[in-house]
Amino acid sequence: MPSLEHAAADPQFMARALELARKGIYSTHPNPRVGCVIVADGKIVGEGWHARAGEPHAEVHALRQAGAKARGATAYVTLEPCSHHGRTPPCAEALVDAGVARVVAAMQDPNPQVAGRGLLRLMQAGITVQSGVLEAEARALNAGFIKRMEKGLPFVRVKLAMSLDGRTAMASGESQWITGPAARAAVQRLRAQASVVLTGADTVLADAARLTVRPDELGLNAELTALAMTRPPLRVLVDGRLRVPLSTPFYQAGAALVATCAAASARDRFLEEGHTLLAIPGSNGHVDLRKLLTELASQGANEVLVEAGPRLAGAFARLGLVDEYQLFVAAKFLGSSARPLLDMPLARMAEATPLKITEMRAVGDDWRIIAVPDTAR
Repeated sequence: MPSLEHAAADPQFMARALELARKGIYSTHPNPRVGCVIVADGKIVGEGWHARAGEPHAEVHALRQAGAKARGATAYVTLEPCSHHGRTPPCAEALVDAGVARVVAAMQDPNPQVAGRGLLRLMQAGITVQSGVLEAEARALNAGFIKRMEKGLPFVRVKLAMSLDGRTAMASGESQWITGPAARAAVQRLRAQASVVLTGADTVLADAARLTVRPDELGLNAELTALAMTRPPLRVLVDGRLRVPLSTPFYQAGAALVATCAAASARDRFLEEGHTLLAIPGSNGHVDLRKLLTELASQGANEVLVEAGPRLAGAFARLGLVDEYQLFVAAKFLGSSARPLLDMPLARMAEATPLKITEMRAVGDDWRIIAVPDTAR
């Protein structure tokens, strides 16, 4: 059991480790975001965070900064130290070799093949171990990585922009711009932190959408902007019948993955243009979205941002595949003939999807509402 002094200080130092971990929000995929703080005699002597896959983990950076001061110190880590050899050596061994006396982890590694092994290695070396400090915050930071490890699916976030009367575009399809610059910058940051930005043929054809991350609109400091641009999200187009011509701006903006039910004979044509064609079984020309998400998870996708029209966004909602909705609401009415938020016809109130609003705040002249499915109702 930790001393009362330790128990009082643990949340404070773990909060700092989480703050460091958040620096990797745009760049660590497919790895989790991890931060580490080394504390000796009540003072921080080393800090580190994981920036990119293949580079040193948070513990290594913190131990390098702490040097000899790590011996007998406490290490605070937002995720259980790894115990296996991957592209980098195991961090559990680094902590043992450094001579730390105590390790506090926010949570265990969610990978069922390794969960608990890092902590066990530390205990076998005589290090005092504690887990579960600020665990809820740590899980929220890596919700996508955790879901991929536990369920074989990525975390799905659906972004929607609408007017006060719940409309997303005029009847003609005109939709630029419903929201203002601050909201659009927030969307750019959502794209940057996603493993995958996914859209549908209707959106690409109607809006000439590129779905790229634009560094000048991120509103981040130079360090985070540079990190974000070193790992742009994979752009995925759901186009069951291959309706979108290769000459559209979406394809001209860079390599993309196309999920389709169409014949694989078109694959070479897409490869020649630098794109990947992924054949996903479906019905009536509609891609099986769950199978698509499973495939994306197998390729290391932790988070999928869906930016699509009412039909595709509605399909994700109807199938229960959405983990979080981010709605940007503009202070304007588009009228009764404008297009709805989701194509999700319901006949009875009992069919309505219960949601729980977790956050609501102003973003420039607009509002952002974050809502999640309310499984308790």
